[in-house]
Amino acid sequence: MIEIPSDLHKDLVPLAFLLGNWAGAGVHDFPGAEKCNFGQEVTFTHDGRDFLEYQSHTWVLDNDGNKVRPLESEHGFWRIDADRKVEVTMVRDDGVVEIWYGELAAKKPQIDLVTDAVARTAASGPYSGGKRLYGYVKSDLMWVGEKQTPEVELRPYMSAHLKKVVTPEDVERWAKALPDDMPDDGIAFFK
Repeated sequence: MIEIPSDLHKDLVPLAFLLGNWAGAGVHDFPGAEKCNFGQEVTFTHDGRDFLEYQSHTWVLDNDGNKVRPLESEHGFWRIDADRKVEVTMVRDDGVVEIWYGELAAKKPQIDLVTDAVARTAASGPYSGGKRLYGYVKSDLMWVGEKQTPEVELRPYMSAHLKKVVTPEDVERWAKALPDDMPDDGIAFFK
């Protein structure tokens, strides 16, 4: 279910499917790095202005699905214009700052992004750009990232399948929004 908050900036309505807390798992595989399964938590929030705030934290998982250590963290801001063009500014924990541009697909919640600019600190590893695809599929958020370095051509390196995290506050808000004339037995509701 896609909920559009009443205080969401009108320009962001096409991105409302991203809002909320998401959690799930995925696969990381890039030459020169450890191949692993990872866990991920992603949050998209808004404060009434014309952007979504984005945070992502990933960590390596062992064979039993337990957290081993942090993998990557990102923080950014997402905007969309009237022509469905999306821009993202993002900073990563490894010293990389990126500007991404892309587009929200017509008639479906899917966003294709490609890096337009990359800045790196002296401590960051080699990186020259990437592509990402985000999609809202059957109430889940899925994404795949591609990466390139001076030594490695553009190739997929991370992907994840995330589920919406429901909080007690969400349940309370939804319960308050139910109509007063709900049937008492619950069964009549489905007849």
